[in-house]
Amino acid sequence: MVHQRKVALAGSAHIELVSGVVQLRPEDAMFDAMLRGWRAQQKSRGLKDDTIDPRERLIRRFLEFANEYPWQWAPAHLDEWSASLTSERHLAPSTIRSYQGTVRLFTELLIDARYGWGPACEEAFGTYPVAICHEWNTLPHLQDYEGNPEARPLTREELQRFFDYADDQVVRAVKSKRKGALAAYRDATLFKVIYGWGLRRTETSKLDVVDFGRNPQARQFGRYGTLNVRYSKAKKGQPPRRRNVLSVMDWAVEAVADYVENVRPRFGFPDHPALWITEREGRLQPGSINDRFEAYRDALKLPKDLTPHSIRHSYVTHLTEDGVDRRFIQQQVGHECDSSLAIYTHVSDDFMNISLHKALAPAFAGA
Repeated sequence: MVHQRKVALAGSAHIELVSGVVQLRPEDAMFDAMLRGWRAQQKSRGLKDDTIDPRERLIRRFLEFANEYPWQWAPAHLDEWSASLTSERHLAPSTIRSYQGTVRLFTELLIDARYGWGPACEEAFGTYPVAICHEWNTLPHLQDYEGNPEARPLTREELQRFFDYADDQVVRAVKSKRKGALAAYRDATLFKVIYGWGLRRTETSKLDVVDFGRNPQARQFGRYGTLNVRYSKAKKGQPPRRRNVLSVMDWAVEAVADYVENVRPRFGFPDHPALWITEREGRLQPGSINDRFEAYRDALKLPKDLTPHSIRHSYVTHLTEDGVDRRFIQQQVGHECDSSLAIYTHVSDDFMNISLHKALAPAFAGA
């Protein structure tokens, strides 16, 4: 006789569990149903598969570590797991906190009466899920930056050496009449654009020529007065954000204008939208930016902890050192904006114009 459930299940437990079906491995079936229910809940919040999938894999790893099912988990399991992440895997505190947060999200779903997993587990196994994450066994977020302390911006001297070396590669390629001169020129300009507009690596890779525009407050820059960054870092589960970055460094504008007008056409693909194109009519990818940066960095014997992101950090640091308002800089690099017009959302036009005029001071002419 097929066993019938005696409890009316709520929420995703009712949806994911098939009443009246005998499972050969009921524990595994229950766990898989929990994951399906959690996925559905996250999908309803607009989260994407590339956010949900890593979370699910982490929960499966936690299950394997605990060697128990979720309705048997206890705070001690999280304690032991967290200790292993620290002492055995030597993960950064921010990573451990992220892992703990994922476990917390999953277990909070299981103990929420609206989803019905507690009654389902109690009927099937005589026990139910409990909260295993609390303030005593999870890492608090005590400071804004928890990255590698060796990571830092390039100094002005290091940055100048880097730019000079990149320019030298163009000269050498032209003199030797070897293949790669166009790519070397492209990459030399690309690094100047990362610094000149404070960009991330992926943001830079996805730029199109049409992303540059005019700024009536800086007419001297012509069609390169602003940069519409369409692929800013997204919040989890959300599409990429946009932001407008105002041009502040005349020499960087001159570099990108020369590239767009005199060098990029020589690649021979006038209809390609990408700002940075390859000799095979592709868009330059972030990995290629990394490779070129590391080659130049190592040739100059600069610290290996420096990355393309260090150039972006240099933009923030150097503008701050030169007295540009911090709020203006935060808007520029996208720490506070959520759309293409958000640069003006929290800051008045007068404030932006005053800050822009400061940013255009002669001090930047030779930066």
